[in-house]
Amino acid sequence: MTSTAPLSAPPPRRLRRILLPGLAVAGVAGAAVVLRRPLMMSAPRCMAGRWHGCFDTFNGVVLMTLVALPLALLVVGALARRRRAAGVASPWRMSLAEVGMVHGTVPFLWMTMMPGAGAGTVPGRVSLVPLRDLATMGPLGTVGNLLVFAALGFFAPMRFAALASVPRILALGAGCSVLVETAQYVLRLDRVSSVDDVLVNAAGAVLAGLASRRWWRTAAQAPSDTSAVRRAARTDRQSRPIAGRS
Repeated sequence: MTSTAPLSAPPPRRLRRILLPGLAVAGVAGAAVVLRRPLMMSAPRCMAGRWHGCFDTFNGVVLMTLVALPLALLVVGALARRRRAAGVASPWRMSLAEVGMVHGTVPFLWMTMMPGAGAGTVPGRVSLVPLRDLATMGPLGTVGNLLVFAALGFFAPMRFAALASVPRILALGAGCSVLVETAQYVLRLDRVSSVDDVLVNAAGAVLAGLASRRWWRTAAQAPSDTSAVRRAARTDRQSRPIAGRS
């Protein structure tokens, strides 16, 4: 009688390494399909390196963000390999978090700081009444404001143990949003500095942070602690043969 051993399931870490990049690629591909028409309107000018019509438009910034994604993934791989060679704990997570914070936040900051038609001539405008501007944002504006610091809220607690809590992510998102709204007012970009933008930006950072909660860095995973343990173990291994000869 012959029996066949059941196929073993792949290890959880290996499964995550396969699923997470696959989900990321699928998400980017889905966004590109949905936004293909507006993105293609900016493609000729962006590919020609023209500033006007590419980097000063929302469609152009989104297109260049998608085009730069493969380069960002290469940077993640290079940083992870360098950290692994140095014996740093969780090299892939740390590298992905660092590149993700930058690649996912800078384009939205660029779009929020784009000047309006009356920039430089129209005085700064401030709206300090909560929830008054929320009704006028519309679905697209609300989603956009939620995404401004979503990457920061998602990846920052994965990289920094000091930010691995909901109140701190909320403070981070709100603080960064206040700086952006203040810059819009001071630079007279023909934009309204609204408290509702701060509230929605902070909420987006918190929601994204909650989505990455299982990967948050803890104090016990700090790089200095793990590197010290590795150095002590390496020193102990090197000293054993010498002790055996004496």
